[in-house]
Amino acid sequence: MDKQLTHIIALRENGQLVEANKLMVALVKDHPENAYYQFQCAWTYDSLGQEKEAVPHYEKAIQLGLEPVVLVDAYLGLGSTYRTLGQYEQAKRILQQAIDLFPEAEHVKVFYAMTLYNLGEHEKSMETLLNTLLLTTNHQGIKDYRKAIHFYSDKLDQTWS
Repeated sequence: MDKQLTHIIALRENGQLVEANKLMVALVKDHPENAYYQFQCAWTYDSLGQEKEAVPHYEKAIQLGLEPVVLVDAYLGLGSTYRTLGQYEQAKRILQQAIDLFPEAEHVKVFYAMTLYNLGEHEKSMETLLNTLLLTTNHQGIKDYRKAIHFYSDKLDQTWS
């Protein structure tokens, strides 16, 4: 990572969001084909709560291509941003793409579950969230009831009499 980008990321991490964004926008202007710069620019906009401005930078970063470890975060950032903008179908599409590409990225599934909730797909949302919980938790009580939680994860509206 170059010195200028390291400085910008430090600014962002220290809460100097406006300055970080200003410098990142200038860097992207000088290097528009740098996917990682586009991703970092989107992140600075998101940090400022300027989601609409973040979207084209996430899209460009994904289009240009990123290393897998960063690409998953770009998909997550874009999907989450679409969700916060109320563009739930776009969020669902992007997050599903991320899950298809990175099935082990359980953190993406949490945002996908939130999007399903926003779309009124409550059953699928809870099933996704419960199964993600089962795969990621170290809590002994949840581990003890793993079999039951998994069994009920797709039967939340079912009753037995």
